[in-house]
Amino acid sequence: MRAGLGMALACLMLHTTVFARAQAAPDRFQPVKERVLPERFPDKPSLPPVFSIPVEPLGFSAPGEYYLSSRISLASLDFIDEDRLLFTFRVPGLIRRRPQTADNEESDERQIRAVVLTLPAGNVESEGLWSVHDHVRYLWMLNHGHFLLRDRNNLMEGDATLELKPWLRFPGPVRWLDLDPMKQFLVTNSLEPQATASKPGDVSSPASAAATVTVDGQQSPGKSNPAQPDLVVRIMRRDSAKVMLVSRVRSPVRLPVNADGYLENLRTTGTGWVLNLNYFTGGSRILGRVDSACTPTSEFISQQLVLATTCSPSGGHSLVALTTDGRTLWSDLNPGSAVWPEVTRSPGGQRIARETLAVTHPISSYAPLEKDDIKGQLVRIFDAATGEMAFESPASPVLDAGGNVAISPSGRRVAVLNAGAIQVFELPPPPPLPDGASSQPGH
Repeated sequence: MRAGLGMALACLMLHTTVFARAQAAPDRFQPVKERVLPERFPDKPSLPPVFSIPVEPLGFSAPGEYYLSSRISLASLDFIDEDRLLFTFRVPGLIRRRPQTADNEESDERQIRAVVLTLPAGNVESEGLWSVHDHVRYLWMLNHGHFLLRDRNNLMEGDATLELKPWLRFPGPVRWLDLDPMKQFLVTNSLEPQATASKPGDVSSPASAAATVTVDGQQSPGKSNPAQPDLVVRIMRRDSAKVMLVSRVRSPVRLPVNADGYLENLRTTGTGWVLNLNYFTGGSRILGRVDSACTPTSEFISQQLVLATTCSPSGGHSLVALTTDGRTLWSDLNPGSAVWPEVTRSPGGQRIARETLAVTHPISSYAPLEKDDIKGQLVRIFDAATGEMAFESPASPVLDAGGNVAISPSGRRVAVLNAGAIQVFELPPPPPLPDGASSQPGH
């Protein structure tokens, strides 16, 4: 009883402090005029591709309608450098079902083909075949052409040769993973029931890292709580695999991180929310304030630029760009007919790709999404400094879990899987990020 009361008082004090801070500096976060994006669904790209690479000769075939709306990760498309692409995709065939694993889930093995393509000819420089055992995202790019491949509780590192080397093993299956824009820190969610026994070589959770992680104003239970949930969230240094923060949570947690700390969204009053940066070194600071009818999502586009996605009462979604020094750069309103957004950023953070499903009506509990409501998939490229739309294109086949668009390191090339080919487009140089939104650590 006392522990529960103490937790409630701690959360109340946190919200009171945040609310007081937000009210004490009303002039710090000035709203900007919202730009309304068009509702149309384009029938062709806004620019012609400079070259196209047919994907059928590579072994890719469009997934059937069975996969539509299932959010299964079926492909990934990434630039290794300006002149090479990494394209991976599910190889069609029978799914090998194996007995249930220790966490009482069926193990579905599927084959992933990987190819490195040179531009502009599209020649195959290297190729490989991997096995993964679930349906969620499996690949994340690192710096200098390296990448992480996730399978169950294992993380492997690869490069342009497509040779994989074991890197980290977790005590349980990794359910979600993300990196900061500079690829220095790793955030993971893994399924580890309390009775899970660690093996030699597993990622550890030292007592020095046994801190509670505050998420949306609610502290997750620490190790002293006897009724511990099964999901473990960790923040780790990628170079040393040192665990900095660890806690058990009741549901998957997405913690946006930069080189300074992790970000949370806290409600103030009504539809008001503040973005609060918790420093790894201790303490916190409010970065900005947004209005949203739902819990907003946020992510770091660069070390000092945050993209928040908010909900309007009419069903649309706004993209709001804020800097870590408290400035709101721009706000774009997306129509309610664009749903299930997936965001990709260029390595330097100068450009943002946002892909959505174009549907016939806004989706709600009263008007759920049906397969017949999907008109197609839309890719839009934004300049991170201004919010201006630099390019748009349909993407086909529809891959509702993303993985069909990539931006090159310079931000000038965009690759889209569309109309039976990887189409590559050349854009003008992106405008530079403003002072205070660069990629250098700021704390």
